[in-house]
Amino acid sequence: MTGVQNTGGRRAARSDDDTRWPFLLGVRHHGPGSARAVRAALDAARPRAVLVEGPPEADALIPLAADPDMRPPVALLAHAVDEPGRSMFWPMAEFSPEWVALRWALDHDVPARFIDLPATHTLAWQGEEDVGARREPQETAERAGAEGEPAEPGTRARADGLRADPLATLAEIAGHDDAERWWEDVVEHRGAGVGDPFAPFAALDEAMGALREAEDGAGENSRDLVREAYMRLQVRAAQKEFGDDGVAVVCGAWHVPALRRRTAVAADRALLKGLAKVRADLTWVPWTHRRLARAGGYGAGIDSPGWYAHLFGAPDRPVERWLTKVAVLLREEDRIVSSAHVIEAVRLAETLAALRGRPLPGLAETTDAVRAVLCEGSDVPLALVRDRLVVGDVLGEVPAGAPSVPLQRDLDRLQRRLRLKPEAAERELELDLRGETDAERDRLLHRLRLLGVAWGEPAVSRSGTGTFRETWRLRWEPELSVRVAEAGVWGTTVRAAATSKAEADAVAARGLAEVTALAERCLLAGLADALPTVMRILADRAALDTDVGRLAQALPALVRSLRYGDVRGTDTGALAEVAAGLAERIFVGLPPACAALDADAADEMRRHVDAVHGAVGLLEETAADATGGAAGEGASTEGGRHGRGLRGRWREVLRVLAGRERVPGVVRGRAVRLLLDDGQLDHEEAARLMGLALSPGTPPAGAAAWIEGFVGGGAGGGLLLVHDERLLALVDGWLTRVPAEAFTDVLPLLRRTFSAYDAGVRRTLGELVRRGPGERAGAERAGPVPRGYADGLDTERADAVLPVVRLLLGLDDGRGSGGDGDSEPVRAGTTGPWEAGT
Repeated sequence: MTGVQNTGGRRAARSDDDTRWPFLLGVRHHGPGSARAVRAALDAARPRAVLVEGPPEADALIPLAADPDMRPPVALLAHAVDEPGRSMFWPMAEFSPEWVALRWALDHDVPARFIDLPATHTLAWQGEEDVGARREPQETAERAGAEGEPAEPGTRARADGLRADPLATLAEIAGHDDAERWWEDVVEHRGAGVGDPFAPFAALDEAMGALREAEDGAGENSRDLVREAYMRLQVRAAQKEFGDDGVAVVCGAWHVPALRRRTAVAADRALLKGLAKVRADLTWVPWTHRRLARAGGYGAGIDSPGWYAHLFGAPDRPVERWLTKVAVLLREEDRIVSSAHVIEAVRLAETLAALRGRPLPGLAETTDAVRAVLCEGSDVPLALVRDRLVVGDVLGEVPAGAPSVPLQRDLDRLQRRLRLKPEAAERELELDLRGETDAERDRLLHRLRLLGVAWGEPAVSRSGTGTFRETWRLRWEPELSVRVAEAGVWGTTVRAAATSKAEADAVAARGLAEVTALAERCLLAGLADALPTVMRILADRAALDTDVGRLAQALPALVRSLRYGDVRGTDTGALAEVAAGLAERIFVGLPPACAALDADAADEMRRHVDAVHGAVGLLEETAADATGGAAGEGASTEGGRHGRGLRGRWREVLRVLAGRERVPGVVRGRAVRLLLDDGQLDHEEAARLMGLALSPGTPPAGAAAWIEGFVGGGAGGGLLLVHDERLLALVDGWLTRVPAEAFTDVLPLLRRTFSAYDAGVRRTLGELVRRGPGERAGAERAGPVPRGYADGLDTERADAVLPVVRLLLGLDDGRGSGGDGDSEPVRAGTTGPWEAGT
């Protein structure tokens, strides 16, 4: 295709046989070499109109590509108006040939249009497929740009053995086993403006034509045929408007032979007759390099979008510039990388390229050089280079003037006001809920999660455990734009949409636990308008549910919700009555529910007992806080009396569980432990109950389960045995009496019990067992006594910590501990001022 010359900035066509209009520029989607070639060809041809593969409904959005605030990667998003979840994307990066063609047309005041099949039909096709996953149009119609592979569900292998990937087929014909590397050598590493600007397209046109002829119709994709018929009609219409020699077409190389083919207009229109339709809306949305990667599931993806962006943007010396970027990244990660490392890596990459017969070092050569020199042979930092640079986390931006659903506009406004900028890279956000801005950020993120827009995920805070702290892990993915469009059916603002969604979810909830979790989420999100509906349904479900396990699962979430009023200022009065009623029903139903359980059910019930115990404690504290005093100060309100009454009722339930033989050992043991921790059981009684549970008449498996309940779970059980040698002696004595034939049966349970302890606790227990628990210190004891475990009180060591204790308790008068002789240090074992109650 050499029939165009530039003379004085005007286009002139030579009259040789290779001059064929329209100019069909077959490209590989997201190929920097194709993008440079398209720009050079358009500069040489100077067409009057540029046609680009894409949905024609987006023609009105093309001018936004020239907006200064539009920064690729971006994507055209099409979604069905009546079903926003049905959507498609047409992604474009800075190095995408389609994007380059659009920008060239806008920069030269040349009309640009999209000519692919309208989104109204492609979205209808997607509905017919009835698949759950959203697909990009290239994934459903052509897998990879120049490859143009039909990817229809059920596409069968071609009878002649032609591989489904035309690019791989061309590479194989050329004697290469790596299609990506072959494409880099023949296209991506070509410099802009080298030789004839139309030669690459002519060669690719001929190659694709040969491949499609080899198919002989056996592997033709029916939807490709429809799309190509529509494109031909659009090309004819453009030629009629701008002249036969004034139109350039930029499309996937697979389609070029079909667009070149001469067919009757009536035949093309017949293929388009009767196509299904849906109402569609289109807009621009931000995209990311990570979503352009083939590893992300994108059908037209590439292996290295970050590398391709670098190749397209580097003005010169791409290898040196790339390795410099790698060095900067590794230095930021505290790796020792010097300028000498970079120089040596460049030399190695160039040597590898020469040995492999490549025109320039490609990604393979630079990666080998980075591994050998900059990473010193380690694949660990190399994985970081691939993630951050080869793929990358670049997130595009779309101008505020781009069309969007009202909910998206409200979200954009909130993001700007709260200074929460969407970013592709994952980051942590620490929030202090005592501040109004952070509290609003927290409510926004919770509301979005309730709407299914998972921009943030709650994380464990590293800066504290107070209820006023919350940590989020944020990461914006392009698919979230679709989620926002889907959520638009619930309302025009984030708050209104979240309220409507919460009410609908409450009505549709199947179980009590779902409604309870929803109530918790409503409180976190500050949705006071949704709470009446949710609480009404919660009360109804709680009254009807008879499963103690489900009630026990629901109570902790309810009680946690009661605590949110402290920081978030939410009225949780209605929750308190529901929680109290739920607790009473658990108290009545728990003992019968614990009878005749197998091992798995017993372990699950033990977890329920733990959860209820913690919930009842929080419920009592909440009631005491509401009355303005502690539980023991005789608060007069009904809420305070009710909360403390629940705690007493729960202790009675624990006593019933601890003494009932039909209750599994793991539950009985946990009930005894909880009573002991609460001070409702002295150590003598705990030792008696343990002795009964570990008596010779108890089966070894049942005794081991009791031990698991009493000291298992890692909740301080190891320290209890360390400091109470009588209990340790009982466990040790029982273990030595277990028959050999039963020992292998109880060993897994015992291992699970003691493996949860910290290493230091296990080591101390081993030392105590070695010297014999219960033995008194004396001449009989062999070996040194571990520090802190002598029989007598070491008053000298105790006195050493008293100044610190006085300081922590606020009892230090500033004179130190006896520093001036006027103050007498409190001796260990005597009554200090805090012990006397002063």
